[in-house]
Amino acid sequence: MIRITQIKISIDEPVSKVKSLVLKKLRLQEADLLDYRIYKESIDARHRGEIDFIYTVDIKLKDESKILSKKIKNVSLAPELDYVNPQLGTKKMVNRPVVIGFGPAGMFAALLLAQNGYRPIVLERGQAVDERVKSIDKFWLEGKLNPKSNVQFGEGGAGTFSDGKLTSRVRDLRGRKVLEEFVEAGAPEDILYKAHPHVGTDLLRDIVKNIRKQIIELGGEVYFDAQVEEFLIEDEQLQAVKLADGKIVKTNHAILAIGHSARDTFSELYDKGVTITAKPFAVGVRIEHPQSLINKAQYKEFADHPRLGAAEYRLTHKSSSGRGVYTFCMCPGGLVVPAASEEGGLVTNGMSEHARDQKNANSGLLVQVFPEDFPSNHPLAGVEFQKELEQKAFELGGSNYQAPAQLVGDFLDGKASKAMGSVEPSYALGVKPTNLESLFPDYVTQSMREAIVGLDKKMHGFALSDAVMTGVESRSSSPVRINRDEENFQSVSTKGIYPSGEGAGFAGGIVSAGIDGLKCAESLISEFAKPLTEA
Repeated sequence: MIRITQIKISIDEPVSKVKSLVLKKLRLQEADLLDYRIYKESIDARHRGEIDFIYTVDIKLKDESKILSKKIKNVSLAPELDYVNPQLGTKKMVNRPVVIGFGPAGMFAALLLAQNGYRPIVLERGQAVDERVKSIDKFWLEGKLNPKSNVQFGEGGAGTFSDGKLTSRVRDLRGRKVLEEFVEAGAPEDILYKAHPHVGTDLLRDIVKNIRKQIIELGGEVYFDAQVEEFLIEDEQLQAVKLADGKIVKTNHAILAIGHSARDTFSELYDKGVTITAKPFAVGVRIEHPQSLINKAQYKEFADHPRLGAAEYRLTHKSSSGRGVYTFCMCPGGLVVPAASEEGGLVTNGMSEHARDQKNANSGLLVQVFPEDFPSNHPLAGVEFQKELEQKAFELGGSNYQAPAQLVGDFLDGKASKAMGSVEPSYALGVKPTNLESLFPDYVTQSMREAIVGLDKKMHGFALSDAVMTGVESRSSSPVRINRDEENFQSVSTKGIYPSGEGAGFAGGIVSAGIDGLKCAESLISEFAKPLTEA
């Protein structure tokens, strides 16, 4: 195929004009095209009073060498994008491979194993997505938490109840396979070329079910309410896993895709001698603005243009202490949602549906924390730090899953909020006005104050006095890394355990987690032959 870059149309021109511009540039007729597809679309808003869409297009022709020989500017041979399955290994595999966790990493690991005939057994501690939605609705409406199935645990993982962003800074062709599998499972085709693709939680629910069905049709098995409680290890080799109901599943190969909130599993692994180390992560709040303010700040006079939709942002600041402060998981036209997974702890997250049509925008506003910030050098010290913050937030909110909240203006002035202002908080269980300064260590509070002022200079309105800060955002990433050998992707201490995804400390979003799951599955496939017996 041939790739043509820098095809520009104005915001008021239809996408269909892109094809005519390509034909004109190459002096071709539409009949000459065997295939035509948009590879990438991005928005150029750098010039005042003007917004353009920039396209990269791939086309297939009968005689591509003729066009390439002309050396036309911005025209080149398109890179190969098709995913190539790994060569099957030859070592004996007695029992079927197990995938622990059915978030993005586990889902794509299981899918690839199934596509190559390895009939994986998936064990997910939470519920199937339809039952999971009921549990989450009950929590959001009544404050009754199901610790086994919630925003963190269940089919699709934490990403199912998020904005469903599919952007990734990981430059890996496996990312294309992740997107293509999402489209095959029902996602909009435009995620293949949008600069900032997203699905939305409403669409993700059906997509994850369709991927599950494909795994089962290919010979895999998927079990919900199936929490792995114990790893049975002999001579530093995995032999089996034991479920909470007492069932033993024999396996010598388990892809560990447990997510960043599986704290009990972290403890079990540590107790069994699996090497775990502490890693940096971040904590903070959800900050909520009117979406109209964000649209105006980003798009100026084009803020209400129908081609643009709800505007996004991604901002960073370096505090005077050297700590990084940044916005995370920005949800245009979204909601701040209750995301606790443990009783007596309060956690917030952000979520958008595909339409992104709610009146507020929200984002995590996070401050870096490091292992050296904690009084203990224990590998799980960061987990304890998270717990303490979540328990304090629960108490500060009234011990009923209402969230502690503060106006940005009051936070900057160092005084407690008495009431909310013009921005209505979207957190489903209600907020309690308070002073968030009492929630965080001083280094977090001071870094956030500096950042809000600094970020307002980058995007006017960020420091809006009535903007709402809701605590606590503590689950942006895993506080641990389950160390692995990057050649075979197995634990450095325990053969047969393949740490994967966000929970193991190797990913930071839906696509990057999916990529990591594919890597672990590829490693297993390339070393071992298909299992011949049942687990």
